[in-house]
Amino acid sequence: MDREYRFEVVTLLVSPGHAYFGRAKDGPAEDVPTALPGHVDVVADKGIRGDRFFGVRAHTEAAVTFLALEAWEAAAGGVDPVVARRNVMVRGLELDPLRGVEFAIDTGDGPVRFRGGRPAHPCSWMDTMAGDGTRKALIGRGGLRAQPLTSGTLRVGPATLLSPVDLDPARAADQVRRAQPLGDGR
Repeated sequence: MDREYRFEVVTLLVSPGHAYFGRAKDGPAEDVPTALPGHVDVVADKGIRGDRFFGVRAHTEAAVTFLALEAWEAAAGGVDPVVARRNVMVRGLELDPLRGVEFAIDTGDGPVRFRGGRPAHPCSWMDTMAGDGTRKALIGRGGLRAQPLTSGTLRVGPATLLSPVDLDPARAADQVRRAQPLGDGR
């Protein structure tokens, strides 16, 4: 039986290009458009329409990235969370137990189903963009990559998640030690 959790979608991020590639010491790419829309279109097995990972075959199982604002704040303090470049920034939601399981998010337009995948590990760019030590502080709490299983709309604001596993919003900022999804359906 699915459990229901209320949380908030704080921001949605869509960017058609990669801003962080190459050597961090050379700085981020310039003129990479980044939008923070009020809603996004999620397409099954492709990702978020207009995003850099949309329809990229190698990223099908990791096309949408989630990050808990609590985890970002624990790692990066007051640095703007947009720096993390995760697609869906949430508040009040523990993400780690969703690895390897199917879950649904409804922001008012009906549920969009996802399969939680591998962790969204932080890269060395986090030290350059958010301050020394941020990458290390994000290890084990850098977010979740997920595959969209159905198409639909996600919106900024109040949201509901249906999950087959127990979640504890108080653990949203906690570091975890497992590196890969369990895949056992818990």
